Amino acid sequence: MADYDLLIRAPRVVIGQAEVACTVAIRHGRIAALTQEDALGGEMVAENVVELADDEVLVPGLVDTHVHVNEPGRTEWEGFATATAAAAAGGVTTIVDMPLNAIPPTIDVPALEAKRKSATGQAYVDVGFFGGAVPDNLGSLRALHDAGVFGFKCFMLPSGVDEFESLGPDQLVAAMREIAAFDGVLLAHAEDAETIAAAPAVSGRRYADFQGSRPPIAECRAIELLVRLARETGARVHVVHLSSGEAVSLVAAARAEGIRLTAETCPHYLTLDAADIADGATAYKCCPPIRGRDDQDRLWDGLRAGHLDAVVSDHSPAPPELKSLDTGDFGVAWGGIASLQLGLSMTWTHARRRGMGLPQLVDWMATKPADLVGLPHKGRIAPGADADFAVFAPDDGFVVDTAALRHRHPVTPYAGCEAAGRVRQTWLRGRPISLGSAPRGRLLSRVA
Repeated sequence: MADYDLLIRAPRVVIGQAEVACTVAIRHGRIAALTQEDALGGEMVAENVVELADDEVLVPGLVDTHVHVNEPGRTEWEGFATATAAAAAGGVTTIVDMPLNAIPPTIDVPALEAKRKSATGQAYVDVGFFGGAVPDNLGSLRALHDAGVFGFKCFMLPSGVDEFESLGPDQLVAAMREIAAFDGVLLAHAEDAETIAAAPAVSGRRYADFQGSRPPIAECRAIELLVRLARETGARVHVVHLSSGEAVSLVAAARAEGIRLTAETCPHYLTLDAADIADGATAYKCCPPIRGRDDQDRLWDGLRAGHLDAVVSDHSPAPPELKSLDTGDFGVAWGGIASLQLGLSMTWTHARRRGMGLPQLVDWMATKPADLVGLPHKGRIAPGADADFAVFAPDDGFVVDTAALRHRHPVTPYAGCEAAGRVRQTWLRGRPISLGSAPRGRLLSRVA
């Protein structure tokens, strides 16, 4: 009688900070055992055996904790079926959905239930949800926490959609005190509203003008405020989509002081350079903006030093007409990068140039994001963890073709870019994901 449902034998498996030959044994959708002794042969018995090719590496399924799905209400921007198909195609097996851009936004329990209902039966990968902290729901965040959201997103300046209002300084204090009382986490879009309001307004096609309208000092001032309030309230705070190299030192200093502060950055900030962005190329518009090479270098240094925790997509697509691709006007184009399917390949392309290996990348794109939201059975190849994997060929290069993208609209700043590695297969709980079959993703909860 077979001991296991499946054995995956691979010459290269990322386990912790190492890459080793290993046999991974799976039972009932979870990793039951690992063996590095005679890894490609061995005496383990299973109903099925899969052997990876010599050019393939088995890595944990990525965990992307910053995805805007936008369903219900704006499914024409992005929905669960298309977003999770793109995730699976890119080696991502778990996403956590942001609370804004859907209608209604996830700011109360009925809205969370509407989100979950929309996702049911459509998700190719596992899906969790963040709640929102807005002026109208302060004082009632505990109900969302108890209903299973993984944290609370807020904006420190207008969010871009009327349904999701930003928090002023006094409201931010109130939210942090409330969240600290039940030991939740506040996720902050950290740009200072007054600084942005005082910057030159942007209109027209010049990328330099758009970049100047969201200066790095706005991030620094917002993070300084978050650090001060976290010190006062004891709240746990997570800074999303950090783009400013200067801000990395503020995060590092706060952490050295013992402030409960974490931070993420995104593939587009690590791989795209403002100097290469043509005027009118609104596919590159996001907030905060893509900055220059010095900022990029400092973000990579911050990751290596452990000052930044995670690399997640901030996948925030919109229909082509909202990106103003016809006019190239940065003043009116929707700010958001579509990259969920491409994050691993594009980030690996640049990481290897900087002398980094796959174990480091896996830590930033799988293990640390899972840890940040409290999913210890995700983002790692270890006994007891879910058998979620990506089969990655790190030397199998390709050119990004928008026709091959699975998200709803074929718009991405990576169109035509050369990538160094390819995801060949993605596994969810011990079974390969087939985008032509019924979706098997589960809806995750903080309490389950």
